[in-house]
Amino acid sequence: MDSTVDISVDSSVDISVDSSVDHVDHAQDRREPPVTWCPSGEAHRPESVVLGVRSGENNQVVYLADPVPAADVLGAIPEGIAPNRVLRFASHCVSDCANRIGEACGLIERIRVVPSETTASAVPRCHLRPHCKWWNQAGVEACHRCPAVSTLNSRDDELVSLVADPSTTREQLDGWIAAAE
Repeated sequence: MDSTVDISVDSSVDISVDSSVDHVDHAQDRREPPVTWCPSGEAHRPESVVLGVRSGENNQVVYLADPVPAADVLGAIPEGIAPNRVLRFASHCVSDCANRIGEACGLIERIRVVPSETTASAVPRCHLRPHCKWWNQAGVEACHRCPAVSTLNSRDDELVSLVADPSTTREQLDGWIAAAE
């Protein structure tokens, strides 16, 4: 039996339809949702990658062109030096994260409250961006702020401590900023 149906629309267009397909594969509809990555992730999670190196001006992150598994570099960091002192890591965004508020990341929202010290026009090149929680939540503003984010915070910097603390409210940040002006 011929499974091709020819339909003639007019004398110049012929459409052939293959009717031998008896089912549609909906496997892609059942796929797991894409994994989102936290650009302020844990170094020791199995999936963790090095996002960048702390160097540059003001100890900002200089991003790697390609991800490097964190497990491949952690052993090279001298004992006594916290890995996040010299590297910035990305790992999967997890539902039990202290910074999570529903489906959103509270950390990037707290970071966005603090006035930016930079007026960057271009976003840094970043291999994480297509899957980044911050990018997907806050767009280009998150990318402008990201290089300055440190996962190793000095207790002497009250503002940094407030931003890093998941219990800090927007009102507390606004109050601190207003008092500092």
